Amino acid sequence: MTTAPGTYAPEPGAAPLPRMIAAQAALEARMLLRNGEQLLLTVVIPTLLLVLFSSVDIVDTGKGKAVDFLAPGVLALAVMSTAFTGQAIATGFERRYGVLKRLAASPLPRWGLMAAKTASVLVTEVLQVILLTVIALALGWSPHGDPAAVLLLLILGTAAFSGLGLLMAGTLKAEATLAAANLVFLLLLVGGGVIVPLDKFGPAGQHILGLLPISALSDGLRDVLQHGAGMPWGDLGILAVWAVVGLAAAGKFFRWE
Repeated sequence: MTTAPGTYAPEPGAAPLPRMIAAQAALEARMLLRNGEQLLLTVVIPTLLLVLFSSVDIVDTGKGKAVDFLAPGVLALAVMSTAFTGQAIATGFERRYGVLKRLAASPLPRWGLMAAKTASVLVTEVLQVILLTVIALALGWSPHGDPAAVLLLLILGTAAFSGLGLLMAGTLKAEATLAAANLVFLLLLVGGGVIVPLDKFGPAGQHILGLLPISALSDGLRDVLQHGAGMPWGDLGILAVWAVVGLAAAGKFFRWE
């Protein structure tokens, strides 16, 4: 017995690709925001650092208000905590428990899953930027500069850290990823120009540390938002190189099992 076409509504089959990516991105964002450890990295730590170091004279941030120096660096730290540290840890354990393997067998293509993860990171970063900006303004922050330059820095910074986070999660064991991601977070917090100015490390150290993605992002944001500079092409170039290398390496070496 045959059934006339259109008997079953809706007809079974995969949803359109944009809808699948959007649904997966929404799920990833909800999971990220419900995770206590991720909230500690993405919201609590940057907020505490901004309030503490803006209110207490612990580090010499140069002339002007401390918050004017700290706010751009903390925004860069927020991007790193979400796109690199948080994503690396979450993806590493998803890989360990076989979640990625099962998702790879779904109608959603693998590149679509990575696009969904990137979209969820961007949603989280928007919330971070809004929260930290409100807090910084309440502390007396006076930002300047071109919003387009700030947006481009944040996008390239997200791409750079996302590629590095996925590379780590796709090549190391979950426990190693957890330890390495947190260690890198702490090291770059101290030596990436977020809280401590790079000129405190001497000429040689400043030159080397300035090539790191966190340094390029924090310095670029600081040049624009604190000093009202134009497009920071040097910092954008460093971030672009890290983004291309990180994403290409992640695409080549990422293991789904």
